Amino acid sequence: MANVIEKIKQLKKEKNAVILAHCYQSVEIDEVADYVGDSLSLSQVAAKTDADIIVFAGVFFMAQTAKLLSPDKKVLLPQIEAGCRMADMLSLRQLKEFMSKHPSLPTVCYVNSTAEIKAECDICCTSANAEKIVKSLGVSKVLFVPDTYLGKWVERQLGNVEVITYPGFCPTHLMIRPQDVVNARKKYPDALVLAHPECHMSVSSIADYVGSTTGIMKYVAKSKNKEFIIATEQGVVDRLKRDYPNKKIIPIKNNIICPNMKMTTLEDILHVLDTEENEIFVNKDIAQKAVRCLDRMLEVSK
Repeated sequence: MANVIEKIKQLKKEKNAVILAHCYQSVEIDEVADYVGDSLSLSQVAAKTDADIIVFAGVFFMAQTAKLLSPDKKVLLPQIEAGCRMADMLSLRQLKEFMSKHPSLPTVCYVNSTAEIKAECDICCTSANAEKIVKSLGVSKVLFVPDTYLGKWVERQLGNVEVITYPGFCPTHLMIRPQDVVNARKKYPDALVLAHPECHMSVSSIADYVGSTTGIMKYVAKSKNKEFIIATEQGVVDRLKRDYPNKKIIPIKNNIICPNMKMTTLEDILHVLDTEENEIFVNKDIAQKAVRCLDRMLEVSK
């Protein structure tokens, strides 16, 4: 494996490439990554670099977003079959049917969606800024796609906005159940439960903290508490254990693993860097509209 890592690092220099790794990737990917984090922040960071090539160790919609923000860079996805199961629950036809039932309402789309979906929506959001984005619209009702649980979590936080959600969800986060929280608290009574808002409402409503992947990691970093039960994907657990050896990091369960996120290997990264296969393209018209959706969010989030 050391040989593979060395070859990747050599090719990065030769081709002026930057490697992005989402926090749900296998932790060994960090050995070659230039940046590790949430999907949107990674795309934003990559756009500011002078790299010619972006290799995104993540899933398809993430590589699409990187292409939207870096149209002049070559974007490569190491595993072209790695899709997001939540994003794949919402097709353009399904979106239009959903919107047609509520024709006068603005539509907010979670960043976990394809460029085609973003192009048809009014504004985008992340799990970190979803509440702020919905509130910024100044309306009493909004449509929210594709994650019903993030949308309903926002509705609960705001209290005065009805969030009508498309019935999409993250199958990995939905594996976490309220009884898992109860069981973990019994075993680790001094630990705080940190949950992602993609979890079922019955889980997020009893967590000590609910936040994005980055939010959870920052919470652990800043908290004086020494024990944390992590209710999100295993990749976050692995990185927290590595980065905070003096704190006790406890996975809510040992099987909270996104199979699509775990598809990517170091060998896949080496292969696409070498061959420049799996390049991501986005139709120009779709890209223009999708970028406007992202730009509206970024303007509100300033």
